[in-house]
Amino acid sequence: MKRILTLLFLILLAFPAYSFLKSSGQQIVDSTGTPVLLRGYGLGGWLVPEGYMLHFPGFGSPTAIRNMIEDLIGPQNTAQFYAAYEANYVTESDIEAIAGWGCNSIRLPFHYRTLYDTGSGTFREEGFAVVDSLLEWCRRNELYLILDMHCAPGGQNGGNISDSDGEARLWTEPQLYQPLTILIWEEIAERYKDEPQIGGYDLLNEPVLPDGYSAQVLRDFYIELTEAIRQIDTNHIVFIEGNWYATDFTLLTPPWDSNMAYSFHKYWSTPDLGSIQGYLSMRSQHNVPLWMGESGENSNPWFYSAIQLFESQGIGWCWWAHKKLGTTTSPFSAVLPANYQTLLNYWNGQGGQPSVTFATNALLQMAEALKIDQCEVRQGVTRALFDPDFGTQAEPFASHAIPGAIDAVHYDFGSNGVGYTDSDYQNTSGSGGSAWNSGYEYRNDGVDIERSQDPLGNAYNVGWTAPGERLNYTVEVSPGGIYRFQMRVASPNGEGKIVLLVDNQQVSDIVTPPATGDWQ
Repeated sequence: MKRILTLLFLILLAFPAYSFLKSSGQQIVDSTGTPVLLRGYGLGGWLVPEGYMLHFPGFGSPTAIRNMIEDLIGPQNTAQFYAAYEANYVTESDIEAIAGWGCNSIRLPFHYRTLYDTGSGTFREEGFAVVDSLLEWCRRNELYLILDMHCAPGGQNGGNISDSDGEARLWTEPQLYQPLTILIWEEIAERYKDEPQIGGYDLLNEPVLPDGYSAQVLRDFYIELTEAIRQIDTNHIVFIEGNWYATDFTLLTPPWDSNMAYSFHKYWSTPDLGSIQGYLSMRSQHNVPLWMGESGENSNPWFYSAIQLFESQGIGWCWWAHKKLGTTTSPFSAVLPANYQTLLNYWNGQGGQPSVTFATNALLQMAEALKIDQCEVRQGVTRALFDPDFGTQAEPFASHAIPGAIDAVHYDFGSNGVGYTDSDYQNTSGSGGSAWNSGYEYRNDGVDIERSQDPLGNAYNVGWTAPGERLNYTVEVSPGGIYRFQMRVASPNGEGKIVLLVDNQQVSDIVTPPATGDWQ
C-alpha cells in the first residue's frame, strides 16, 4: 500500500492541478487572483485546412480542397489521406515543442463539422476524441487549451477561412444556422464545463457582417450564445472577437458577461502603440481584459516588435500558425515532396492529369512530410517571439571559424539593425503588401534569399541587395593574423559596391564586383 500511495503522490507532482482562468477587471487571472499573460500558438491548418498553407490553388476553403482531392482520387483514398494528414499534422511532439518555446496556451481552430454530423444530426464522438486527446497532451505539457470555432455553421464571414460558399449565411440565414451554432457550443460547454485545462471559448473566429447589416446583429447573437453557454457553464471565459476579422468592436461594448474578454487580431499594420490604442481605450473604459488572439504572417522584426508591444501593455497573445508547408513564417516548415508539387502543377493547369495511384501517393507523401521530425525548423521565428534580446543582441546563426568559409545566408540572428540591416523588412501595408524576403526562402527576415544555382556554394544565396544594407556575422578567429577575404558574387553588369567591416571598423577598400553576365 505504501508503494501505491507513493506512486499516486508522484503522479500528482508530475501533473500539477490547473485552475480556471477568469476575467478580473482588465486582467485574466487564475484561481489565486494571479495575473496570467497568455502566450500561445494556434494549430492552424490541422482541423481547418487552408489553401495558402498547402499551396492549393483556387478558393482554398476546407470544402473546396477536399472536393478537389476527392474528384481526383475518390472518396476512399481521400479518407485515407485525411486520416494520415490529421494524424501527422499535430502530435504530442508538436505540443511538447510549443511548450518548450515558452508558451502556456494553445488555440485550437476547429470546424463545426469536426464535432457535428449534419447528415445524421448527431455529435461526432471521433471529433470530440481528437479534442480530448489534445487536451491530455496540453495537460501533460502544462498548457491551457482555448477552443476556437473557426468555421461556424453557414460561415461567419464570406471567406474561405470560415468554409463559407462565399456568403456569410450565419447572418443572412440566421434561422437555419444560428440555432445549430448555439447547439454545438452548448454541447462543448456540457462536456468541458468542469475542465480547468480549457482556457476559454473563442466563440466565433473573425466574423464579418455583410453590407447593410448592423453591428447590433453581431452583439445580439453573441449575447444569445453567451447566455446559452452560461446555462451550463459558468466557469470559462468567453472570448469575443470584433467584426471585420476581429478588428471592429462597434456596439460590442459594454460587456454583457462578468467573465468575458475582447479578442482582437492584428495583421499587416504597424506594430506601434497607436495601432492598438482603440483596444486599450476599450479595455480601460469598460474594465475588461484584452487578448490578441491571432497574428503572424510577417517578418521576424515585425514579430519581435509586436510581441514587445503586446507584453508592454499587459496583453496576452496567440501566434499563427505553428506549422505550414514550404514556409518561412512558421517555426516548422514541411518540405514539399516533388510528386506533391507535380500534383499542384496539375491543379494549376500546368500539367496533365495524374493517375489515381500517383495522386494518392503524392498526397500521402505530403502527409508524411508534415511529421515534426521531417520538418525544417525556423529558429529565427521562435527567437523573435520568445527572446527579449532579439532586438538588441546578435547571436550566431552558425559557427563561423576563421580561417574558413562563411555562407552569406548564415548571418546572425537578430532583428533588423542587429543581425543585419535591410531597407524593406516588414509588411505594414496589408495582405498582398511588399515582401520582406523577396525570394521567400530559408529565413524570415528582411534579407532577400533565393535558391542558389551555384554548384559550389550553399543551397541558398542572398539574391537582392540595396544601398546601405548590411549582413553581420559573429566569427571566431584562431589564430590571429592577416587574412585574405574573398567573396563569390554574381552581377550581370558589374554594378553595386561591397565593403568589409570588423567590429564596425572598415578593413577593406570599397569593391565593385566584376560583371558575370547573370544574377547567379
